[in-house]
Amino acid sequence: MQKYNNTIKALIIMLTTGLLGACNYEETFETVPVSIRLVYPANTIEPYKGVRVELKDARASIFVDSTDAEGIAHFRVPAGIYDVNSSSSYTSTEWKYFFNAYLNKVVISADSTNNLQLGLKMSKKKIRK
Repeated sequence: MQKYNNTIKALIIMLTTGLLGACNYEETFETVPVSIRLVYPANTIEPYKGVRVELKDARASIFVDSTDAEGIAHFRVPAGIYDVNSSSSYTSTEWKYFFNAYLNKVVISADSTNNLQLGLKMSKKKIRK
């Protein structure tokens, strides 16, 4: 019986030590820079600041940024495969413009330039007065 108790004690000590070691584990992610330029259809509007751009990875983590005045969103994300999308609207005196774009399975890695262009599609609606 004593041998059995010693075996149980040894097993409990090993499991406890293993669990304590697991709790001290810190996972770090290296990130890479990514720039996404929104490209508007010809003869529509110029790029502007504040348009939302999203990156979504395979684990459904979503990274969000807004464009700068040149229409570029800047990210730092872990390397991986991402879906990229942007959706916005712009209102002039006569029209409401809707811009949408989506790219899927974009590979982002440390050894790539990671400068992407997102070609926006446009639809518009006449504003009634």
